[in-house]
Amino acid sequence: MSDDADHGRTGGAFGRLRLKRPLDRYPERPVWAAFMLVNGFLSIAILAAVAMVSSTPFVFPSLGPTAFLFFTNPTLPAASPRNTMIGHAIGILCGYGALLATGLESAAPATVTGVDWRRMLAASLSLALTGALMVLLRTAHPPAGATTLIVSLGIVTRPLYLAIIELAVGLLTLQAIAIDRLAGIDYPLWAPGRKKAGAP
Repeated sequence: MSDDADHGRTGGAFGRLRLKRPLDRYPERPVWAAFMLVNGFLSIAILAAVAMVSSTPFVFPSLGPTAFLFFTNPTLPAASPRNTMIGHAIGILCGYGALLATGLESAAPATVTGVDWRRMLAASLSLALTGALMVLLRTAHPPAGATTLIVSLGIVTRPLYLAIIELAVGLLTLQAIAIDRLAGIDYPLWAPGRKKAGAP
């Protein structure tokens, strides 16, 4: 993608930024890259430190794409706090519901046992339900598709840990609100701005 195309994607957000000075001096792509580099590192490092101290899953794979959305496309509806929190919650509930429906809630993870027909059904069902509910509730957040598979593949299944996953999403979202707003980005405190037309 050209720098001109990048400007079309992000120019509106950066028009009111306190980062305007670097953007006046440097091409937009390196400024966004630096913003992602610094804030992606800090936000995930904080959650990883909490995970290390507490021995709980405060850091897990689908936080990566969520952080990427927060710090590269913060004004997209999918990056809003509402879509993020509800999307991951849907993923967790659908993943655990799929485990219950297939009798796998106490089974070893697929990374240990491999994938059999019940695990295939749980994974497929969890992802399909997560996607459908996010569309119906207008809370599209693509990283939640990874969260539901983390659960339905048996990687994280303890109810307490599932609650901790949602708590970690909340902490990352609070970091994004603080960082993006301090940078001057018009980042919502909860819901995205209204869309004129279209689905999720």
